Amino acid sequence: MTMLLDVTDLRKTFPARTGLFGNVIDRVHAVDGISFSIAEGRTLGLVGESGCGKSTVGRAILRLIEPSSGAIRFQGNDITKLPPAELRALRRRMQIVFQDPYSSLNPRKRAGDIVAEPLMVHGIAKAAERREIVAALFAKVGLQPRQMGLFPHQFSGGQRQRISIARALSLGPRFIVADEPVSALDVSVQAQVINLLMDLQAQEGLSYLFISHNLAVVEHVSHDVAVMYLGRIVEHTDKASIFARPLHPYTQALMAAVPVPDPSIRRDKKHVMGDVPSPINRPPGCHFHPRCPLAQPRCRTEEPVLREVQPGHRVACHLV
Repeated sequence: MTMLLDVTDLRKTFPARTGLFGNVIDRVHAVDGISFSIAEGRTLGLVGESGCGKSTVGRAILRLIEPSSGAIRFQGNDITKLPPAELRALRRRMQIVFQDPYSSLNPRKRAGDIVAEPLMVHGIAKAAERREIVAALFAKVGLQPRQMGLFPHQFSGGQRQRISIARALSLGPRFIVADEPVSALDVSVQAQVINLLMDLQAQEGLSYLFISHNLAVVEHVSHDVAVMYLGRIVEHTDKASIFARPLHPYTQALMAAVPVPDPSIRRDKKHVMGDVPSPINRPPGCHFHPRCPLAQPRCRTEEPVLREVQPGHRVACHLV
């Protein structure tokens, strides 16, 4: 497989400020040295609890926020140090679909103008040609070209997310960060948008970083899965392996929390104690040890390394 994206030791910290003058008193470790790759035409599902750093990873990869350190290689080129002119050209190949389809669309612009804006910014086609391109994009995502003149508030939530997807597709990207693209939608609409994304992947050969906390959705759309906890990846493997036999205690707890539609099925619940620790004052050793029912003395002092325990299956846990 040809790798489209390689992320190596990516880190992002934010200053924690206080007082009238905003003095920096500490650092928030949002992303703490993660590495992964995404091949052409494949989807990596990035899962974890809210606040674990998933969305920060997606934005740092696109340099919507600047990474603190690490390397991001897209099609073999390290993009972390690209000057503005080259980064602008790269935007055509890397796009994002945001979580909230309403706040990510300009309420004062018509839907057709929203989708056409990237074409205008990059100087692609003239006005008449742009209208034809936008009409074709509307049809591709399941909207009617006659709806191009409507404003975002005149669409349903699912339709607004289709507009966001059309905007992301307008420049012909190879890679899309889908940042919880269905979490704000009704369940019935979620299925439609997910199927649309999968159909587009099959047609266009797109690669996705699919960020979600919904394991059922991740299982449906992903080829590989990475589980994040407090800024770090704790387990990473292919979809079949992680859903058949999760190895990290945190992954096992996430799987056990997924509702089973058949009430006759009983399974052991692996309860996770307490709340997610602060990304400012992180626990020593394994960050998960204060909540882990299997924690050993070693877990409290020694940081586990993400290592391959089976072919293609990496886990950061002393007990595996």
